[in-house]
Amino acid sequence: MVNVITPYKIDIVQGNFVSREQADALKEGMSRLQVRDILGTPLLVSVFHTNRWDYVFTFKRQGVEPQSRRVTVFFDGDRLVKIEADVLPSEAEFVASLDSGRKTGKVPVLEMSEESLKATAVAVQPELKPLPPLPASYPPLESSAN
Repeated sequence: MVNVITPYKIDIVQGNFVSREQADALKEGMSRLQVRDILGTPLLVSVFHTNRWDYVFTFKRQGVEPQSRRVTVFFDGDRLVKIEADVLPSEAEFVASLDSGRKTGKVPVLEMSEESLKATAVAVQPELKPLPPLPASYPPLESSAN
């Protein structure tokens, strides 16, 4: 009986997910800034290895073997010279893997009819008149006689 009841464990996603499309967008000779724009800020940057950025990703789910992927990019100065990566899923494959088997109901139609659009239309506000100008000087806050 004890083996039948198990506690619920949440899905744990850690690190930088890098898709196949992102890795394919990298080209040798790109600057560090261009690489960061595509992959995001690296999870690991070593003070001792300034020419290397590591993107590490792990995904743990109850009852499923943990997933772990790594992408490492190497620089010579400010230019990308080499990419080492595990086999990466496409964005669509990764999103499909996030579905944990939950049953979902029918997806509602996300369109409004003409009648609904007219009913929720905001009435056009009349143009506001400008405020009168502020005075050039203000009266003193305290009287000058003490």
